[in-house]
Amino acid sequence: MQLDGQRTIEARPIEVWEALIDPNVLQKCIPGCKSMEGDPESGFEAVLVQKVGPVNAKFNCRIELAEIVPGKSCTITGQGKGGPAGFAKGVAKIALEEFEGGTRLAYSVEARVGGKIAQLGSRIIDGFAKKLANAFFQNFQESFEIQQPGQLEDHAGGNSDEDGDSAEGGKKKTWFKKMWG
Repeated sequence: MQLDGQRTIEARPIEVWEALIDPNVLQKCIPGCKSMEGDPESGFEAVLVQKVGPVNAKFNCRIELAEIVPGKSCTITGQGKGGPAGFAKGVAKIALEEFEGGTRLAYSVEARVGGKIAQLGSRIIDGFAKKLANAFFQNFQESFEIQQPGQLEDHAGGNSDEDGDSAEGGKKKTWFKKMWG
């Protein structure tokens, strides 16, 4: 399965880079990630719980970064073992490019699976992989949204619509900015 895309993030490339190599940020952005430990130099260990079609699996994953150009690009390789459910392997090439107003994050992901999961068929697996990758990059992008000046934060949702926009038209402050900003 091959997936290419890009996201526009309203932050400087160095801020995007720092988030990309932070295990706390990654854990919050990866759907189903129960734990993530490690660092960019020695790699990360993660536990993911996913349901692919009728198959539930807990993956113990190893993630490593290579071809690192700080603030600009890297290659992320990962493999996860899901016991009887099978395995997943993937490579993602990430490139950051500064432009007026933020950073363009371009990605190219190649993934494959084996074992019981692979028996589900390529349509189900490709759909799941695309959904997972899109969810990660969407979560990552949304983690950089900031609250507009003078904007009220309403955690109960009273002043906001379904998209997270407030009644006045601005974006709410996200968890990333609450934690790190």
